[in-house]
Amino acid sequence: MPQETPLQPAEPESGLFSLAQIMHLMRIEFGRAQRYSYPICCVMVAVDRLSELRDLYGYDSKEAILDEVVKLTKTHVRQCDFMGRLADDRLLIVVPHTDLSGARSLGERLMGGVRDLKFESEGRRLRVTLSIGLTRSSGNDTMFFDSLLAASEGALNQALRAGGDRIADRDPGSADS
Repeated sequence: MPQETPLQPAEPESGLFSLAQIMHLMRIEFGRAQRYSYPICCVMVAVDRLSELRDLYGYDSKEAILDEVVKLTKTHVRQCDFMGRLADDRLLIVVPHTDLSGARSLGERLMGGVRDLKFESEGRRLRVTLSIGLTRSSGNDTMFFDSLLAASEGALNQALRAGGDRIADRDPGSADS
């Protein structure tokens, strides 16, 4: 019988899963949540004005900021949570066995932690903030994994449109997800 090997992060130095890996893990966890009727949250995180910061201070500054945000995030997620980097420098965190208030609490800790980080470039202090989009499924209330993902992305876009530095949540069943 072939022995299973655990799924390893695509970026071993950061501990992040690739886009394909995090989507695969989220589908699996979503299926479990439906089968066993437990809540699961999808948390999408973006560094506010990251492309502007890159344009002003360079690619290395952008990567340094992202690395610090990832390190901070890893200190706030549980071992059973999954975290991956999406193609556009957003982070996706799959948080099983957690309701929306628990995910909101995680988001608030992340936002506060990032505000406390010290970033400098060329002798200037950089103000770095996050926007966070949350959604949840409580087991059987969401029929499709894609609805959960679209709702968290819609919530993140809502937070960004409102000026950033905030958390927004969205129900996966809403028509505007």
